[in-house]
Amino acid sequence: MRPLPFALLGLGLLAGCASQPHDPSGTWINQAAIAAASRGGPLREALLAYGPNLEWRLDPQRQRASYSNGYEQDEGRLVSLDEQRLRVDFYGDYQEFLDLDGDELVQAASGTWPEQRFVRAPAAAADHVPAGGRFERALYDAYLGGTWRIAEGLGEGGLVLFHSDGRVEGLPGAQRYALCLAGDCAAMSGEFDSLWLQLGEQGQAWLFERDGERMGIFAALNRAQADEMPDYHKGPRRWLLQRD
Repeated sequence: MRPLPFALLGLGLLAGCASQPHDPSGTWINQAAIAAASRGGPLREALLAYGPNLEWRLDPQRQRASYSNGYEQDEGRLVSLDEQRLRVDFYGDYQEFLDLDGDELVQAASGTWPEQRFVRAPAAAADHVPAGGRFERALYDAYLGGTWRIAEGLGEGGLVLFHSDGRVEGLPGAQRYALCLAGDCAAMSGEFDSLWLQLGEQGQAWLFERDGERMGIFAALNRAQADEMPDYHKGPRRWLLQRD
């Protein structure tokens, strides 16, 4: 498996998908995880409840399939068992089974994962988006879309816009952002959700707490030694945002 970077920034959109009812081609995203996150609670808790896999990409013509869990991706050989059932063979004699169930792609429960359901990502014009990018773009739009007001903190009273391509407007000291979905950044922040804020070439991790239409962003205090993996804990609150 190949680790994905903490921030999948600068996202585009993948090419449009085929519309045949039994054609699995294209990108499928875990809409249930997005819906759970959009209710405004802890982010990684919602992703784990309906994941951990977040996106599948299927290419029957090349007999290739890959999935992303927000941190890692793996690619295998796609085998059609019948009109609605597929098998993905991965390196090391590891397999996953996928079924077309109406408008959904169902990843069968296994010894590794629970059953997970995916919907086809909307057709789009651009391609070459990183693995997991279609899911991430949809998540950003659902979880942080709309207009936020700075209720407390630097820039109080100003409006903040989080764009689905990773740009942020109105948050002092930041031009881009990325939510931590899984992997090292999750291990570093323990029980807390985290995000990356960047201005130019400079950036840093922050912790955040989401409660409905309110979101607090806190300094991430590192309690680890210099030669250890960072161990972030919640520091002073820098901003309190309220979604209008």
